[in-house]
Amino acid sequence: MKKLINDPDDVVDEMLDGMVAAYPNRVRRLSDTNVLVREDAPVGGKVGVVSGGGSGHEPTHAGYLGEGMLDGAAAGEVFTSPTADELEEMVAAVDSGEGVLLVVKNYEGDVMNFETAGEMVEMEGTEVAEVVVNDDVAVEDSLYTSGRRGVCGTILVHKAAGAKAAEGADLDEVQRVAQKVVDNVGTMGMALTSCVTPEKGEPTFDLGEDEIELGIGIHGEPGVERTDIMDADAITEELTESVLDDLDLDEGQEVVTIVNGMGGTPQMELFVVNRKLQELLGDHGLETWDAWVGDYMTSLDMAGCSITVCAVDDELQELLGAPADTPALTVR
Repeated sequence: MKKLINDPDDVVDEMLDGMVAAYPNRVRRLSDTNVLVREDAPVGGKVGVVSGGGSGHEPTHAGYLGEGMLDGAAAGEVFTSPTADELEEMVAAVDSGEGVLLVVKNYEGDVMNFETAGEMVEMEGTEVAEVVVNDDVAVEDSLYTSGRRGVCGTILVHKAAGAKAAEGADLDEVQRVAQKVVDNVGTMGMALTSCVTPEKGEPTFDLGEDEIELGIGIHGEPGVERTDIMDADAITEELTESVLDDLDLDEGQEVVTIVNGMGGTPQMELFVVNRKLQELLGDHGLETWDAWVGDYMTSLDMAGCSITVCAVDDELQELLGAPADTPALTVR
């Protein structure tokens, strides 16, 4: 294993300290936790928006802390949910009295711990609401889930909910627009290689030199098919058609797309994928309102990508295009 780490047991702690050192005017760390919050949290008169999950998916989640997106982000150990106690501290730290929206990816540990934390803060007088993101169209159940996994579409939920909260909307409205994204987004990913976790120090699954995995999850969970390697256009078509079959969009529908790198994929290759994706959308009579290409939700050093498509109307266009200022995403 060749990684820029010290002790694998310290990698999350040191990562968070390094992030605070990089962005001291944007984020701060809650004492004795793996929780980062906006430097100015709680923001008065605004609903708080929080998320979190296992580390290894950077820039998710703390990369999206800031104006127009998240107020708090909890980091579990690599591919492991944050604890309910830390989630409770995060929610309490960002609550300005207007309530807090919990954006949860559909993994059993995340769902359970967020629900427990929500119950605890409600007993202390904080109002909370929740959305569970389940945008992965590949499989209904996996190693970590009951039901569909939450993957890169979560970033669009953060963006829309954060923009609505920044407008001064109440908790019900912030939850409504977050759920609107959940209801209109689909994602499917693939892997060219396994990832290597710091603790294990070797690939988390075996994938031959001439094999790829379609439909894989962000923790390396099995996908729908292991097949011989294909060229970029064929892979893009497999992923895109699966997402579009799930969404069943009408001709003329406007969409936002994300070609997301899994951590070990060059930008060159992501743009090659985006070229074919946009061609396929045109073939289906869909109109691309905005296209994102880059690393938004990764799986450590995995080579591969995911494709996200989200149907958008005037309201979601306004929210997704609203200003945001975070370490990983800036919209002006």
